[in-house]
Amino acid sequence: MTETHAFRRSHGILIDAPPAAVYDYVTNPNSWPEWIAASHQMHSPDRPLEAGETFREDWHTRSGPAELNWEVLESDRPRRWIAETGTEFLGPIVAQYDFEAVDGGCRYTRTVINPARPKPPTEAMIQRVDEEATISLANIKRNVEAGGRGAA
Repeated sequence: MTETHAFRRSHGILIDAPPAAVYDYVTNPNSWPEWIAASHQMHSPDRPLEAGETFREDWHTRSGPAELNWEVLESDRPRRWIAETGTEFLGPIVAQYDFEAVDGGCRYTRTVINPARPKPPTEAMIQRVDEEATISLANIKRNVEAGGRGAA
């Protein structure tokens, strides 16, 4: 059996909007190219997705393009949403989004989990993940607070 390495990274931000508005924005995969630099095109219904639904993402990273086929595992509006995909280069990837009502707004936490990476991430990779997450969260905050797609 091949040795694998688990990796988990969480990042959060306070957003001046109700949890349902943040949920509706980030769980609609068509919003992802608006806030994730590596996400270039989505093949998905233009709405928040429910458990059991699938979608495809055209992803571009430093390594080149990849096609990610996602399945929504959990959709508990407006508290939690979880989706999973698999890649040859990183193994399975789980995206977990958590939403908590805080002082009239929302604490949004995005957790990325690689339960079985072929190699452990380097410190430089972890730094890039953190930097990209900071940019993504700022984009979500700006877009939702401005009344972006799906924001109620």
